[in-house]
Amino acid sequence: MPLTQTSDPRSDAINKRIKHSEARVIKAIFPSITNHHNTLFGGEALAWMDETAFIAATRFCRKPLVTVSSDRIDFKKAIPAGSLAEIIANVIHVGNTSLKVEVNIFVEDMYKDHREHAIRGVFTFVAVDDNRQPTKVWTQE
Repeated sequence: MPLTQTSDPRSDAINKRIKHSEARVIKAIFPSITNHHNTLFGGEALAWMDETAFIAATRFCRKPLVTVSSDRIDFKKAIPAGSLAEIIANVIHVGNTSLKVEVNIFVEDMYKDHREHAIRGVFTFVAVDDNRQPTKVWTQE
């Protein structure tokens, strides 16, 4: 969900950066990363989500960031071994020193044209300076 569109030039610039910061990663689900149900281990999915969110957030602000929270993570569908997972991260909110990134994982059958939404979550990052203190996440140049 992108920021609300307005005629404010700052919003236009932010929305343009948001559009260009999307991150997509595709992973193959091999047995070595599955649980006893032969589905993707939830901790592995969370690590992928945090990393992909970090990539999108970094592409947006080009500053050092730290993850400060993850909102509710909804596991809607199990991701079985032998499938593909596409992780898509989009910036959805830009604050003064923080930003939020929505991450969705889609499961895709390797051998058929079938794809389903599997997991959703939101991660919050704070931009930090050289002293690891919060700093502005974005400034228009």
